[in-house]
Amino acid sequence: MRTNSFIKKLVVLGTVGSLLAPSCFYPKLQAAERFEIHFDGMSIPISIKELIDWSNGEEEANSELASWLNLLGFKERKGLAKFLSTPLVRDKSMARQILRSWSGRKLLDEVSDLILMDEDSSGESVLDTLENLLNEKDEVTTFDLLNSLSVKAIHIDLDGWIEVANNWRSELNKQQKLISDLISINEKSVKKEESHLLPYEIKETEYELIPLIVSHRNEPLNLEVWNPSFREKTRKNWVLLMPGLGGDRNHFNWLARSLSHNGWPVVVLDHPGSDSIALEALLKGRLPLPGAEVIPDRIKDLDNVIQAKKLGKIDISAEKVVLMGHSLGALTSILASGVKIDDQLENRCQKVLDNLFLTNLSSLLQCQLIDITLSDWKGVENLSAIVGMNSFGSFLWQKNLDNQVNFPLFLTGGTFDLVTPSISEQLGLLLALSSSPLSRVLLIEGASHFSPIRVEGQMYQSKGKDLFNLGESIVGYHPLSVQSLLASEIIGFLEKLEENKSIPSNTNLNKGELKFHVLDKNIIEKLVKTQ
Repeated sequence: MRTNSFIKKLVVLGTVGSLLAPSCFYPKLQAAERFEIHFDGMSIPISIKELIDWSNGEEEANSELASWLNLLGFKERKGLAKFLSTPLVRDKSMARQILRSWSGRKLLDEVSDLILMDEDSSGESVLDTLENLLNEKDEVTTFDLLNSLSVKAIHIDLDGWIEVANNWRSELNKQQKLISDLISINEKSVKKEESHLLPYEIKETEYELIPLIVSHRNEPLNLEVWNPSFREKTRKNWVLLMPGLGGDRNHFNWLARSLSHNGWPVVVLDHPGSDSIALEALLKGRLPLPGAEVIPDRIKDLDNVIQAKKLGKIDISAEKVVLMGHSLGALTSILASGVKIDDQLENRCQKVLDNLFLTNLSSLLQCQLIDITLSDWKGVENLSAIVGMNSFGSFLWQKNLDNQVNFPLFLTGGTFDLVTPSISEQLGLLLALSSSPLSRVLLIEGASHFSPIRVEGQMYQSKGKDLFNLGESIVGYHPLSVQSLLASEIIGFLEKLEENKSIPSNTNLNKGELKFHVLDKNIIEKLVKTQ
């Protein structure tokens, strides 16, 4: 069966394989003597010495051990030796910073419930051993780590891993089912939109860079202020645009320029401490992985920009503001609106983290908010709407609570987003949070979490490069086309917002090679019921 095959490979790569050595390695005296696999009431103890002998081509007569290893997927000794000698940690400085972060420790704690060192489920022995090895070696292999653990036995809870794998598969199946459900809601042929995608780059408008001194930062905030060069229409709204975790304002010049070209003043800001500089510092081992602890300062950044505009320090005539952000920038916008996190967050997080439910990586950031105090924000004055690209926050609010907001939300996402999955995040978030009939979700087939991020070198390429050169398997389908569609649909939403009208809701739309869907609350409720 495919399930059994998947579980075998999971156990092989994550546990058993880690205990076999290439021919030049032998266990130290203090290393683990055996590991035990537990499943369905059974326990299989396997001597590490016998495993090493087997991997070196010895103990050919031990048919029982060979049978167990073949069952677990080990058929080639050479492949095992190569796997075990591959570095588990290549950059010890970055590894230290990740392990010391909230997210890194939480993952280690949860994995330790399924892989026990003797009877210790705290993960402390693994962390201490790994940090000691990082002090001694530039690279650490999986074998280095497990061969240095001072324990008698390493216990693997196979039943627990099976449950995790089944939950993971279930969530992925839901995402795959979403597309077929959308097609079945509207069985008509795919509708082609008459309007054209915006060009990849509009050059007429440029921005002014303004430093804004704020009390909670050591350095000024750098603001890009985009004012329309022509004013055929006087817009009621201006836009405050915020990047996500590890993102910069220059990643969204494409959107700011398009909005400004269509008449909306735009302010784009950087968030020191959680921008690309912070990400580079992590990669070089100078700073820890930033997480939800940056949100209070991000909200203060946002508030200071709005106050500066109110005091005339930023030359923008429109009175009402649309908060717009990507990923963590979208969550910052929602929290800054004054909506309160409900008191069941800890219970929801306990369930998801216990199951290592990491098809939704944003759950780690959301659950970290349990340990973070957010000030009592009264909300943003003259807030007109929130536009969130790859937004998240569904863990923070239950559906149909009294804290639902009545201003419109326009949430965008992709069917290939494994960081903030559209079903649980964009669709779930709108149901949980919005009571406005103008709220919509834009769902783009093939788009990923990284599709909205424009980086240097994309402009003259038909497909463009993704942020980390990850390739289409991670970044999704044609990021430049996705960005052009996003700009077009966001502009359409803002146009209707000026008139206090909603954009049409429809499934199975098509622009160029992209398929997409604009969903209202009624359609979303139908989709969620089928999952």
